[in-house]
Amino acid sequence: MLFGFPLISLIIWLPIIFGLAVLILGDRDLKITRWLSLSGAVVGFLVALPLLSGFDTTISSMQFVEHISWFERLNVFYHLGVDGISMPLIILNCFTTPLVIIAGWEVIQRRVSQYMGAFLIMSGIVNGVFASLDAVLFYTFWEASLIPMFIIIGIWGGPNRVYAAIKFFLYTLMGSLLMLVALIYLYQTSDGSFSIEDYHRLPLPMTAQILIFLAFLIAFAVKVPMWPVHTWLPDAHVEAPTGGSVILAAILLKLGGYGFLRFSLPIAPDASHELATLMIVLSLIAVVYIGLVALMQQDMKKLIAYSSVSHMGFVTLGFFLFNSYGLEGAMVQMISHGFISGAMFLCVGVLYDRLHSRQIADYGGVVNKMPIFAAFFMLFAMANAGLPGTSGFVGEFMVIMGAIEVNFWYAFFAALTLILGASYTLWMYKRVIFGAVANAKVENLSDIGSREFLILAILAVAVLWLGLYPSPLTEVMHVSIDNLLEHVSRSKL
Repeated sequence: MLFGFPLISLIIWLPIIFGLAVLILGDRDLKITRWLSLSGAVVGFLVALPLLSGFDTTISSMQFVEHISWFERLNVFYHLGVDGISMPLIILNCFTTPLVIIAGWEVIQRRVSQYMGAFLIMSGIVNGVFASLDAVLFYTFWEASLIPMFIIIGIWGGPNRVYAAIKFFLYTLMGSLLMLVALIYLYQTSDGSFSIEDYHRLPLPMTAQILIFLAFLIAFAVKVPMWPVHTWLPDAHVEAPTGGSVILAAILLKLGGYGFLRFSLPIAPDASHELATLMIVLSLIAVVYIGLVALMQQDMKKLIAYSSVSHMGFVTLGFFLFNSYGLEGAMVQMISHGFISGAMFLCVGVLYDRLHSRQIADYGGVVNKMPIFAAFFMLFAMANAGLPGTSGFVGEFMVIMGAIEVNFWYAFFAALTLILGASYTLWMYKRVIFGAVANAKVENLSDIGSREFLILAILAVAVLWLGLYPSPLTEVMHVSIDNLLEHVSRSKL
């Protein structure tokens, strides 16, 4: 409880209420609109902090649980709770939202209230996805999360924004429909329960598990996204505004990873083991092949988008190694990717705001005019390449350690990302930041201001903190991960 209210409900509904207030206020006074939006985002983050201070790292059961009857006839409940898997993702979401609001402070001049309101509402909805313990509630929040991002891409995106927004929406929606079918089957099999925790205890036969696993796989693979259903992501990133790209990469991709941990593995453990080789192969293709694709990109945003697919391949790889190094490393990788990918897209946004181009060939010699920015960009580029001492190294190293316990070749191909990541990231950095000035407009560039410095400095601290001292994060998730591993190792047959 916080101020007499259930804590998780506050974390979900306060940002949504602030977002609706911003929409009602409109653009009559842009100063008030922007400050109200920032206040809502900061309040949302501050309200989430008691999750950290009050979280018991010694137990694996759900904490801060709320359980209220919703649709009594269908046995649907407003059932919320968090564990060591969902809580860090909620904190990441609440941490990122204020940065996105600040990033769009002076950049967005058209329909400001709708832009800010969409991010606030989406923040609350995503918290609902991570905290839901009822299948209907989860599905409601899951589908609702599509709407704000669809609007953000479709209104404030680039020239092909409508195409990218529709592609993003249709890909995710079609996958979600199969998930709905699986949830209805589980409802009938469990004698009328929509409790996700009840589904974890269902004794399902292998055939049913495989079909349920495949239904969930399509839904979550699109969201991650895994190869070969990743093609919507580069289009969405290229057309989305900077804030949309940050939230898409840092938060929305994690919904797919979270789905594997909350649904696929615990509900269909035998099928997860049976299909583990398939999942590992798909993950390694994402790591290696998509890394090679990233090397060929001329658009900075598209390069970082493909980089995200490659790095998220590490996440799904870790899930299906079925050891603590793999699973904990995958969780660390999700949080780290949230920091690094968000920072990389913000850096591209800084350049785009000045030169209105994302093409690598249009830059060169930026360090001569923007030395402070170049230093930040270097840190995030190194983290994206997996440099030890940054958060990008920790998760990847743990997953490789987990992979080598299972199969040397899994670890070998996974480790190629350290080479490929360094190749495409440093290739981009070198051409953009160093070298001769290829564009006369670069001569007129100005270094980052206080607003941009604040955002990048906060993310730099987060990247270094997680890279140098990951223990607080791993301690939070350790018991929940061990409990999941124990559950998955027990056959339901």
